[in-house]
Amino acid sequence: MYDIIEKKRDGKILKEIEINYVIKNYVEHKIPDYQMSALLMAIYFKGMTIKESAALTMAMVNSGERINLEDITGIKVDKHSTGGVGDTTTIVLAPLVASVGVPVAKMSGRGLGHTGGTLDKLEAIPGFNIEISNEKFIKLVNEANLAVIGQTANLAPADKLLYSLRDVTATVNSIPLIASSIMSKKIASGADRLVLDVKTGKGAFMENPIDAKQLAKTMVEIGNSVGIKTVAVISNMEEPLGYAIGNALEIKEAVLTLKDRGPSDLTELCLNLGSQMVYLAEKTSSIEEARELLKENIKNGKALLKFKEFIKNQSGDPTVIDKPNKLSKAKYKTELISNESGYIKEITANEIGKAAMMLGAGRERKDSVINLAVGLVLHKKVGDFVKAGESLLTIHSEEEDVKLIKTILLNNIILTEEVVEKLPLIYEIIK
Repeated sequence: MYDIIEKKRDGKILKEIEINYVIKNYVEHKIPDYQMSALLMAIYFKGMTIKESAALTMAMVNSGERINLEDITGIKVDKHSTGGVGDTTTIVLAPLVASVGVPVAKMSGRGLGHTGGTLDKLEAIPGFNIEISNEKFIKLVNEANLAVIGQTANLAPADKLLYSLRDVTATVNSIPLIASSIMSKKIASGADRLVLDVKTGKGAFMENPIDAKQLAKTMVEIGNSVGIKTVAVISNMEEPLGYAIGNALEIKEAVLTLKDRGPSDLTELCLNLGSQMVYLAEKTSSIEEARELLKENIKNGKALLKFKEFIKNQSGDPTVIDKPNKLSKAKYKTELISNESGYIKEITANEIGKAAMMLGAGRERKDSVINLAVGLVLHKKVGDFVKAGESLLTIHSEEEDVKLIKTILLNNIILTEEVVEKLPLIYEIIK
């Protein structure tokens, strides 16, 4: 281990056999944290080649269970987002893509941060059950093209150990380490193809677009080098995606989107990511044809029917589609009134997200309990004009006193007298 640390410290390239040695022995507790910390810091400063990053990814994949989806008919395409504020994409995308015959075998996690993860959001639907057996999971995907379950605890255990160490040694923000962390879990989940939604902006893990592009490029190259066709879409997270931030509120928004009445940015992102998924699954001969198929299935109601079927298949109450009032509701609804007139210049996504978390919509720590009903619903987006006295958003809360939340929100919704250009939603697609 000393020799390997020294080699990386001096900027040399590690061999696959050396990387496998490190991961295997660290998982087996034969390498102490202080030596692994030294290696992580050497990687942080000296970086890794794509070949090294791919070797690290596969060593982490092979450190635990690898999900076998061979019994599922067709090309399995997974989607992963690097996370953001109001990111309801998976809830819309999964039934939409499944409705055109692409198998979506989704393993999702619970979220730390602004709102819950996909699993928490789905559990806002009364009765919805993500604790299903692998046999039932595969059966549902074969029969209905769609099922979602929680990630197994033994998926890439090396990643969990390394992440905990990176978290306390200031080595989280290393692109090779971030890329191999994300890709190890996705590859271990068993998909044949992968579409990545890499967010950039104030509500994203990668605030700087240059860093986001480098991360996207690294992950695409890792995926393709290990035989999994991978595409990355770099999307904007300067302001929240859509209007809703909060678990039950996002389910309502997902239903509206599948009814063709959703926010334009959420709809566009789902069509963009979805068309990449459908094309990678070889259901169409072009991205444009895939997009038209998806648009058609929103208009004709097939995507919404697939969402209903999905909910019913996992013991949820499908009547929430037509009766959204069955979803959990917060005790109080308070309007945030604008003190001035003007164009919205900025809605600082991460601060708006923190306000939602303070209401109880997300987890500050792993043991935090989420309130599925609370959150925020925006009425305006960047570029929109607002009059003094008009509501900027609605606060859904369990407490009547939301003065602190209002102050945070007003400080992070910036107005100007000048006309503001709408922000681009998609920056680039990396193939």
